[in-house]
Amino acid sequence: MTELLQSPDNRFAVVQSEPWMAEALEAIQQASFPSLAKDELITAEHYRAHMQVFPEGQHAVIERETGRVVACSTDLCTQVDFSHFQHRYLEAVGGNWLTTHNPSGDWLYGADIGVHPDYRGLGLSTLLYTARQNLVRRLGLKGHVAGAMPKGYAPFQRDLAIEQYVQKVVRGEMFDPVLSVQLKRGYCVWGIMPDYLDDPSCGNYGVFIVWRNPERLLS
Repeated sequence: MTELLQSPDNRFAVVQSEPWMAEALEAIQQASFPSLAKDELITAEHYRAHMQVFPEGQHAVIERETGRVVACSTDLCTQVDFSHFQHRYLEAVGGNWLTTHNPSGDWLYGADIGVHPDYRGLGLSTLLYTARQNLVRRLGLKGHVAGAMPKGYAPFQRDLAIEQYVQKVVRGEMFDPVLSVQLKRGYCVWGIMPDYLDDPSCGNYGVFIVWRNPERLLS
């Protein structure tokens, strides 16, 4: 395996996902999204297909000493119409098979990211976002987009509209375990997507986020 990136303490490395990891990737998915609808979860079979469709967009984090796969992300290339950004998750990812991957697309779309609960708080999502942004630069794409899950919204949805919640998170007045991390990595909120997926933890909402490739902006 070629290591694409290492953690500052050299304990973890980002590599391109390989077929032998598929079951471990499925386990990470299930542990990361316990309330996500079953038909929206990515399975080992899906992960193997992703590696065939767009291998460069599939990243895994391994613990270097043990070889354990502890985090992962899934991406595809796409075209983005920012005036019509509303969509559902399964539509964007071809029912989790990545059949929507467009080799000529000029944006990277973040289909999934997950860290095993035993390894959270160690900066692994930051490693994966860095690897994704490095891929954007390497491919000369315009940037990275994703439908963020505001997973901290559920306790507040009776008192706050999703727009109010997201505004408070953007202003730093509230912390969201997903969106706050993404904002820290340089992403901006473009809009809200109702019925993005089926998960009560985020009220079924997605937040369309955008990171623009600074090298493309300067060219």
